[in-house]
Amino acid sequence: MAGPAAPGPRALLRELLRAAAADERRAREDAAKLRALRQRVSSYREFRDIVLASHLKPLEKKDKLGDTRRVLWNPCAARAQAPPASDLEIPQELDQLPGTSAEFYRDWRRCFPSGKEKYQFLLELGGETLGRIFQADLGFGLLGEFLTVLAENVCGEDRGAVLQILQSLAGTKRFGLNVDLLSESEKEKSRDLFRKLWSTSREDWSTGHPGSPTSSEAHLMDTSLQEESEEERMVVELMKCYQIN
Repeated sequence: MAGPAAPGPRALLRELLRAAAADERRAREDAAKLRALRQRVSSYREFRDIVLASHLKPLEKKDKLGDTRRVLWNPCAARAQAPPASDLEIPQELDQLPGTSAEFYRDWRRCFPSGKEKYQFLLELGGETLGRIFQADLGFGLLGEFLTVLAENVCGEDRGAVLQILQSLAGTKRFGLNVDLLSESEKEKSRDLFRKLWSTSREDWSTGHPGSPTSSEAHLMDTSLQEESEEERMVVELMKCYQIN
């Protein structure tokens, strides 16, 4: 009688990632325990709190939002110097934007229940900040969630911001491994996202300017076509990174 089937390569990779994360957590907590002992904490509760907070890092001044709890949720409107259509209240639990991957994961799970809110949160942080947060590693499963949220909510005016996010994520460590571990549904969402990004092209500009353009309109069209060409090249390069056939 044949024995149980050997686990596949994807299952082995997942197990390897889980084991690496567990080792990292144990090392971090052991260091926190030694630090608490050196500090001669006065109670077990204080000792426990130090260990539980071992994954957190102190905020810098630039990471704080100040006294206000409102942020602009329409970055495209801000770039165009137009009045924002609306701004949303930051959840009470989120009094500052995340500065580490652990803080991001906590806020991503707790403060933004809907896909639309998650999408606006990604746009608000932007590609540069996300790349810095996940420079060391993009947590297991997050890439698939990001691709799903972006695919389901992307619109033409956000194309540049979404491309910057995708480009920054592609520069994180072990990115290729995270792409290999995408589920079939997540891979399909990724293909759908790039189809939408590719379809948003120079046609959007031309349809808004029927007839013969004036000299000023022609100049703007030339500038727009150059920007579109650069973005199209970026889409092609990113499709290779995300293994989109």
